[in-house]
Amino acid sequence: MLRCPNCNSKDIGKIGSHQFYCWGCFIELTVNGEKMSVFQVEEDGTLSSLDDLFFEEEIAQEVHAN
Repeated sequence: MLRCPNCNSKDIGKIGSHQFYCWGCFIELTVNGEKMSVFQVEEDGTLSSLDDLFFEEEIAQEVHAN
């Protein structure tokens, strides 16, 4: 079961083939394989990436591993 990385909610709706929406904190998630991207939906409908906030530790671990 998919959980929101922001609020840990299970109340996730599918809005596309690889796109999901969290009804708990109103963010959009894109999942491709094992990679997840997180976006904030702006007032005008555009998406702003939040990956640097959520996946900073993962990125740092990958850099150190290489």
